[in-house]
Amino acid sequence: MALRIEGYAIVSEDGMLADAAGVMPAALVVEADQKFLSAGLDRADLIVHGRNSHENQPQSPYRRRLVATRRVAALAPDPDHPNATLWNPGGLPLEKAADSLDVADGVVAVLGGTDLFGLFLPRYDVFYLSRLAGLRLPGGRPVFPQVPQSSPENVLAAAGLTPEPVQALDPARGVTLTAWRRPGR
Repeated sequence: MALRIEGYAIVSEDGMLADAAGVMPAALVVEADQKFLSAGLDRADLIVHGRNSHENQPQSPYRRRLVATRRVAALAPDPDHPNATLWNPGGLPLEKAADSLDVADGVVAVLGGTDLFGLFLPRYDVFYLSRLAGLRLPGGRPVFPQVPQSSPENVLAAAGLTPEPVQALDPARGVTLTAWRRPGR
């Protein structure tokens, strides 16, 4: 089995992906980032996210997904979304959960939230980190559990990933994208 793990997140200047109420503010929804994300998800064989991380795109209902939750022992059908399966990472390894959906190899796109992004730190082949300059979300939900004590970049580097050159996604809004890759993958 060969699963390729890719993470996708857009964060504020202070490394937050949601505000203090756990809601992604409209300011973090950037068209250029949404296009990049959508293209990545179109290539993915499986999407993994938490209960608040659904991407709400036109193709979302058609994508196979695992929704991480502690409300089930291992796996259970999602009664509200026919292409989604509720998955407890503590009750079943990713490979077995993916295999139950006939995904033995391919791309797994991880969309968060905080704990899920942290869970996959040792496994990412690549993590696409978009940043919006000038927006701060005090008391918000961080991209990784180690933030704000450490920056998202330092967390990724400590996990063994290395940055590629920064790309400007939306220069007018100060949105950049950095692909952090695990060497040799």
